Amino acid sequence: MSQSLLMPKATAVWLVDNTALSFEQIAAFCTLHPLEVQGIADGDVASGIMGVNPIQNGQLTREEIEKAEADPEYRMKLSEPKVRVAAPKRKGPRYTPISRRNERPNAIKWLVRNHPELKDAQIMRLVGTTKSTIESVRENTHWNAANLAAMDPVTLGLCSQMDLDLEVKRAAKDAPAQAELAEGTMLLTAEEALARAGGHAHGHAGEDAASPFEGMDGAREDNPEDEVLDADSVFAKLKSLKSDTEE
Repeated sequence: MSQSLLMPKATAVWLVDNTALSFEQIAAFCTLHPLEVQGIADGDVASGIMGVNPIQNGQLTREEIEKAEADPEYRMKLSEPKVRVAAPKRKGPRYTPISRRNERPNAIKWLVRNHPELKDAQIMRLVGTTKSTIESVRENTHWNAANLAAMDPVTLGLCSQMDLDLEVKRAAKDAPAQAELAEGTMLLTAEEALARAGGHAHGHAGEDAASPFEGMDGAREDNPEDEVLDADSVFAKLKSLKSDTEE
């Protein structure tokens, strides 16, 4: 059967009361034991259960019942559902087949090496492992660290490519926020603060704007003795002017 029967005992009660099917046929269709179906017919089992018509709920057809009544060896089959309902997602750690559980450390090593932005919780969801195992692989303290080889978890069948891409996208989206938070908590030195402030001021002023003291500073840097020479010449001129006035 491709799907499970709804309310098998109630369906068996209806089939016993409304058809000429054998106990074995009803038991096979309702996944019950033939003696249990016989107990239903005798009134010893399911005496308080009301019968449910499988034709009304779309799990059996009248033609299928008539075909089984004509052939005692025939086993009825469930009708294909008209509407398929998606199976609910199971919460909890991902189940990993026993044959692939030994490959999880290799997948963890691949994820840590190729996607360091992934958090431990994301790796746990992808591979179905524990945080201690992730730390041991990352710190190279795993008991089988010497034999571990980085292998793609998608290739190993531990997760799908869609799941991996989704987790990587989530990690990339959270990365800028974490970088800004880390930068905001750091104290800048005086030199870094001045350099950053100077950079902003220069950006506002424009690249072509020149400082009015740029030529003067360059002259002082090129000839540091010019300032001394200018002072001597000034004093010499003052002395000459004083002597002229006295005369």
